Amino acid sequence: MDNKEIIGKFYTSFSNGNFEGMLECYHKDVVFEDAVFGRLEGESAFKMWEMLLSQKKGDTKISFNNIEANAETGKANWVAEYFYGEKKRKVINEVSAAFKFKDGKIIEHFDTFDLWKWTKQAMGTPGYLLGWTPYMKTKIQQTTNKRLDAFMNK
Repeated sequence: MDNKEIIGKFYTSFSNGNFEGMLECYHKDVVFEDAVFGRLEGESAFKMWEMLLSQKKGDTKISFNNIEANAETGKANWVAEYFYGEKKRKVINEVSAAFKFKDGKIIEHFDTFDLWKWTKQAMGTPGYLLGWTPYMKTKIQQTTNKRLDAFMNK
C-alpha cells in the first residue's frame, strides 16, 4: 500500500468501527496528538482508539476526504458527528489530520480542530464561557486521560 492508501484504510476502518484495521496502519512507536488527549505514544495511542470505538454508538458517523500523501507525509480532513454526554448534545467536529510515515506505517498523527467550537457543542453554556481557556483544555485532557488510564488498566 502507498501512503495515501494507508490513510484511506485508517479512516475507512474508523468509519466502520474497526479499531484493529486502524491500528494496522500505525507504527508500533506512533505518536498521536490532539487537543482532547494531548500527546499519546505507542500503546496509549492504540488503546485510545480502542476505547473510543468500543464506546461508539450506531448514531456516530465518521466521514473523510481530501487525502493527500507523498513518501514522507500526508494529510486528510475528517468529520465526526455524534451525540455527547448525558444531555446527548449534537457534536459535529471537523478535523484536519497530518501524518508522517515510517516503514510503511503512520509514525506521527496530529489532529487539529477548534476546541472552543467543540466545547460549545459538547458542553453548552460552560463550554461557550470557558472552552477557549487553557484551564478548560487542561481539564479536558486530565479527564480524558484518566478515562484512558482506567480503560488500559481494566
